Amino acid sequence: MAAPEAWRARSCWFCEVAAATTMEATSREAAPAKSSASGPSAPPALFELCGRAVSAHMGVLESGVWALPGPILQSILPLLNIYYLERIEETALKKGLSTQAIWRRLWDELMKTRPSSLESVTCWRAKFMEAFFSHVLRGTIDVSSDRRLCDQRFSPLLHSSRHVRQLTICNMLQGATELVAEPNRRVLETLASSLHTLKFRHLLFSDVAAQQSLRQLLHQLIHHGAVSQVSLYSWPVPESALFILILTMSAGFWQPGPGGLPCRLCGEASRGRAPSRDEGSLLLGSRRPRRDAAERCAAALMASRRKSEAKQTARAAPATRVTRRSTQESLTAGGTDAKREPLPPATSHEAPGTKRPPSAPATTSSASASSSSTSSSKRAPASSAPQPKPLKRFKRAAGKKGARTRQGCGAESEDLYDFVFIVAGEKEDGEEMEIGEVACGALDGSDPSCLGLPALEASQRFRSISTLELFTVPLSTEAALTLCHLLSSWVSLESLTLSYNGLGSNIFRLLDSLRALSVQAGCRLRALHLSDLFSPLPILELTRAIVRALPLLRVLSIRVDHPSQRDNPAVPGNAGTPSNIIGDEEIPENCLEQLEMGFPRGAQPAPLLCSVLKASGSLQQLSLDSATFASPQDFGLVLQTLKEYNLTLKRLSFHDMNLADCQSEVLFLLQNLTLQEITFSFCRLFEKRPAQFLPEMVAAMKGNSTLKGLRLPGNRLGNAGLLALADVFSEDSSSSLCQLDISSNCIKPDGLLEFAKRLERWGRGAFGHLRLFQNWLDQDAVTAREAIRRLRATCHVVSDSWDSSQAFADYVSTM
Repeated sequence: MAAPEAWRARSCWFCEVAAATTMEATSREAAPAKSSASGPSAPPALFELCGRAVSAHMGVLESGVWALPGPILQSILPLLNIYYLERIEETALKKGLSTQAIWRRLWDELMKTRPSSLESVTCWRAKFMEAFFSHVLRGTIDVSSDRRLCDQRFSPLLHSSRHVRQLTICNMLQGATELVAEPNRRVLETLASSLHTLKFRHLLFSDVAAQQSLRQLLHQLIHHGAVSQVSLYSWPVPESALFILILTMSAGFWQPGPGGLPCRLCGEASRGRAPSRDEGSLLLGSRRPRRDAAERCAAALMASRRKSEAKQTARAAPATRVTRRSTQESLTAGGTDAKREPLPPATSHEAPGTKRPPSAPATTSSASASSSSTSSSKRAPASSAPQPKPLKRFKRAAGKKGARTRQGCGAESEDLYDFVFIVAGEKEDGEEMEIGEVACGALDGSDPSCLGLPALEASQRFRSISTLELFTVPLSTEAALTLCHLLSSWVSLESLTLSYNGLGSNIFRLLDSLRALSVQAGCRLRALHLSDLFSPLPILELTRAIVRALPLLRVLSIRVDHPSQRDNPAVPGNAGTPSNIIGDEEIPENCLEQLEMGFPRGAQPAPLLCSVLKASGSLQQLSLDSATFASPQDFGLVLQTLKEYNLTLKRLSFHDMNLADCQSEVLFLLQNLTLQEITFSFCRLFEKRPAQFLPEMVAAMKGNSTLKGLRLPGNRLGNAGLLALADVFSEDSSSSLCQLDISSNCIKPDGLLEFAKRLERWGRGAFGHLRLFQNWLDQDAVTAREAIRRLRATCHVVSDSWDSSQAFADYVSTM
């Protein structure tokens, strides 16, 4: 009897609270009703008035409300604001109550957007709170405009931050400054543990303050947080400084910006700590000069970015020029050897605008300026790396106002970074060199000016992301060079997506960096998605180069929209085509499990594709889009290679290919007893000899017991073809087909109804999914509904309300 007594006690408590607050709630409700011009409205129910009053006093009554019986609590839940509704979630679940419908209604009423049909929402609470966080952060929603969003006891950002799994930063970095502000410290700490994906969309040019805020934000979310994926979308004119900042921070490099405060999470102990286990000690090791070059050049570009930011706040002073001799002496004084002892700290301050004299090396001779190149080589230590080439008359970069006082053992080294990579070398004719020309050969070690720099000491290496995606972000030479240098040592990277970035000849640098990455211990790169308008290499040669460079790759998706131009495929500055990239040697065995290729127009050499397939013995999924072969025999050669060498292949897809003349090859595929799913999408299968080909195709499918899915969208199957396919499910068939896609096949309602009747007549059990998108079912809505009703007794039907008048041209072509 204890339980009923407790229930009655809680109910009485609720009635007492309701009675105490009814008069107050009624007075608030009655005032608007008297002033209403449309006349009095029906008064709210007593229970609703009590529930609103309880909701308004949840700060005092919260614990009591949580203890209410389920039937009463279920009626109160819709009256709570989002903060208490979120807090009571766990209690509601224990009482067998669900809040999903309430959150869905809140989404429809407040967000006023419809989720994508492709999106499967598993938790409306998390979806609402994540969107609510973004709107509040950007200032696009007024929390005071709705009582369900406003509560002085809660911070909207802090309360919703723990539900944020994906954060999008747009335009001029809105929200970055607010998140790193001191009042939002707890918000940022919560985001660091909950956020997994960080997206940038439609970025514009930003000021120094916004970039400094973004630097701190990325440091906490990536280096000290759980962010594992960074994606950039639609950035037509990338700002080099901002792009390099995002890349270097994503790769794990950290160095406070000009005037920035040290990170309180790093502490003094982290300055001498060893790299994290996932990065490995090899990242900063000296045994691989290729990796050292990558780090040094990335750090140099970071220094370039920092100096470009600092010049906007520096005091105005006339820029000074540096002579060739001072340049050589500065290079020698800064030390080109990574193991060289640091110089003693500066002992005096320089007046602003004064020029600091070059430090004299220990073995400097008094050679003249004309022989400075020779003397500098003699001054270098014997154990140093290859020395930089003599530079011609350097001048300070525009905007560098005077000399900046620095102290500490790393001051001269930092000055050297700034000098070499900020200062552009002035040629004899006055034309200045670009930074890309200074460091363009650093990746392969051809330019000693990068290989001779000291190793990165000022920056620390922290945790880095595992997924990087760049969609429609054109990469300049500087940006591509930075990306390649970072990739060559980015061992934690697992997935890389480069979509329409205008790489051009920089694809060779990318291949070189991927090759350098693959030989490193702990390399985790397993998925590469590459697509672009043009490529200096034909797509099959590019594919061969990638699988040679990354033999451990599991997923490769590559697409080139237009044929390659072979005018000058080599890297600028190198003579000839890199033979180590497009060599004719056999491809070693790789670990590819999924290969997707989108081809440009034009016949493709089948032997090159076959060589890739032969080396991919673990291939399980193959997709060919817009592939064209010289003859059906070449297509047959590819299929024969699949049968002999790819014994684990389960899914095969062809899209936008003319297979009208390859009907015998299609029958060969349908008889393959290892394939589980085959897709012929817009392949013109039934364009020729449909009366003879359809029975042969059905006979092949009836004898295949391993094929589970067949997708035939866009092949002009028509009613006759659909009725012929119905025979696959007849009683004498051994087919185990459970998924059939006949979208965009000019199917009419009467044909679909006859198809359903045949399935009923043969007594076929439920065979899975049937897709009917974009067929002519609107010509007779009644018949179509009857056909779908009958089909749903045997399978799950997915259809739409497509307007078939859009397909008039296609209809005329089939008349």
